[in-house]
Amino acid sequence: MNAVLLLIPVILIRYPIMRIISKDAFQRAQHADLSDRKSRLAANAYQATLIPMFISLVFFTIHFDDLLNYIGLALFLLGAVLYVKSIADYAKPAVGGINRNGLYKFSRNPMYVAFFVHFVGIGLLAESWLFLMLLLLFQISVHYLILAEERWCVEKFGEEYKRYMKEVRRYI
Repeated sequence: MNAVLLLIPVILIRYPIMRIISKDAFQRAQHADLSDRKSRLAANAYQATLIPMFISLVFFTIHFDDLLNYIGLALFLLGAVLYVKSIADYAKPAVGGINRNGLYKFSRNPMYVAFFVHFVGIGLLAESWLFLMLLLLFQISVHYLILAEERWCVEKFGEEYKRYMKEVRRYI
């Protein structure tokens, strides 16, 4: 099986499933403060690494001939389940708008955590060090995007979000 097919679940989860659960969730997911140079650079790096990650998978096939492949499959599936759950939680925020339900009780960014776990699984399934190195660069850019999103949340929700930041970890 060609490794690029492993992208189908993440694409289906991110777009149609999020829209089915909540029409405004996808729009809300795009909020970030990209007013400073570092945040814009992170947004560009996000795109600049995501595209080659996806393209690189065309050149790899999936085999189940060693333990890393099975670990990859477990992470792939775990990431997909966590991604669906985090999107379902995200799509139905509290009246005030801050997500504190479901996985958001434990992580301020469970979608990003799930995405990373899912993609580590893909890298192990594809046995692609190139993909995993691009994923590391991608995650660095994601961290700076998260910081920009958090600045936006502090501006929008004020002290309530600052309390949430103190109570709940950024990742895990």
